[in-house]
Amino acid sequence: MLNKTRPVASIAINSVALNPVQTTIIARYYALRVALIAENDSGSRPRPGEISLAHHGVLFLDELPEYPRQVLEVMREPMESGEIYIARANHQRCYPARFQLVAAMNPCPCGHLGDSRQQCHCTANQIQRYQARLSGPLLDRIDLQVEVPALPPEQLTAQTRGESSDDVRERVLAARQRQLERGALNALLSGRDLEDVCALESADRAWLAAALERLKLSARAYHRVLRVALTLADLAGESRPAREQLMEAIGYRQLDRQLQGG
Repeated sequence: MLNKTRPVASIAINSVALNPVQTTIIARYYALRVALIAENDSGSRPRPGEISLAHHGVLFLDELPEYPRQVLEVMREPMESGEIYIARANHQRCYPARFQLVAAMNPCPCGHLGDSRQQCHCTANQIQRYQARLSGPLLDRIDLQVEVPALPPEQLTAQTRGESSDDVRERVLAARQRQLERGALNALLSGRDLEDVCALESADRAWLAAALERLKLSARAYHRVLRVALTLADLAGESRPAREQLMEAIGYRQLDRQLQGG
């Protein structure tokens, strides 16, 4: 609940990671809270759940397809509006819910699909049913869908250092400042303003239209691709996205491409 010891705005990371040993019990318990349904009966006073407690923070859902589908679908509107309305027999509430969703899932029920070191024992139908637990409208709202393959031992133990967190932070802060100077963060731009800021070249617009048609992406996904491409351009210090950023943004929608056979 919201109280002095846990104010909404102070939640930096609100993790709903599932303990593998207790997946079924914990998944059901947290699924109710994610949907903002209190544990008591339907006539009770509504209470804020996990997506409101993660307001202005991060909500992490582990084993995403294991949540009941109706629970995941409840998150669709708050992911767009940043609010959630709850109605009970005698009470109605509107709670803030502008959170960043981070989720993890296996590629198949056994978890070894695409793993070169272990064989997947799932059938094609099992894989299809597992991945289909995530609806198209929900995937529309997930901007970055990235496969994270298992690293071989030699790479895990290598001493090679990548880009430092301080360097990444500086690039992110510079990109954020560029957005603020335009008048709003990319996530808050209206569709019309987003189109105006991106100002795609005719050839790039035609290429993007063809990619959207091939992947059967919705208008919502189109605008989300544009937002990601614009953010990539901001990180690169460019004034607007070009073909390179559009291709990268489309490349991040891996589940869309897999489900469409792309």
